Amino acid sequence: MIYLNRSVEYFKKREVFNKSEFEEEVFKNDDLRSSFKIFDKAYREENKVDISDSFNISSQAVKKQARAFKNVLKLDKNFDIYIHGSRDLMEQGVDENGRKYYKIYYQEES
Repeated sequence: MIYLNRSVEYFKKREVFNKSEFEEEVFKNDDLRSSFKIFDKAYREENKVDISDSFNISSQAVKKQARAFKNVLKLDKNFDIYIHGSRDLMEQGVDENGRKYYKIYYQEES
């Protein structure tokens, strides 16, 4: 969740996207940046897209997408979690078998 929040903040604060700057600001250590670069390369090849390393940022698009990030987690093909509140109470991880998971912390069930 922290990387999603950092990404949204990066886009909110800037008018122009710069890939190197984005990597430095969002992924604070070398291992994370390296993993992101591997993912980025694989994504571009798999989807046959050429994404510029620098482009203008649309503030309207950022606002719209930031709202979507806050409201719904779409998992797999048919599993959606609707969130009304702080994502700070959520933790994302990967177990020893490579399965992804979310932990949700709360005070009381209503």
